[in-house]
Amino acid sequence: MRVQAFLFYGCAVFFLATTVVYWLWSGDWTGTTALSLSVGLAGLIGFYVHFTVRRLEKANQGPLYEDDPQGEIASAAGELGFFSPHSWWPLFVGLSAACIALGVVFGWWMVILGTFAILMSTIGLVFEYYRGHFAH
Repeated sequence: MRVQAFLFYGCAVFFLATTVVYWLWSGDWTGTTALSLSVGLAGLIGFYVHFTVRRLEKANQGPLYEDDPQGEIASAAGELGFFSPHSWWPLFVGLSAACIALGVVFGWWMVILGTFAILMSTIGLVFEYYRGHFAH
């Protein structure tokens, strides 16, 4: 994953150069602000990935399997995480977000309704497998 961190750092440097050239040639503040935000976003993601990799390497006492030049495909085998096989909550989150987007067009009452619905559906999504005292 170290490669991904440096990829995002490279994107941040590219966006920075693009932002400077765009600002000098156009003088447009809107585009310059948008490109500056892209510099910050790429740098932020690169920073997060870089320090997450460092923390994981300390936990594993060595490089991660994707950074090991002598690594095998079998090194990546194993459980990657838990993914819900049949959850309806993402559908409700999406419908609530659509309600908010349509509410901006049709009426603010729909935004309020969609905001309430997205709060409830997000809580349902997060606590879908929470039953009892810290159970999963």
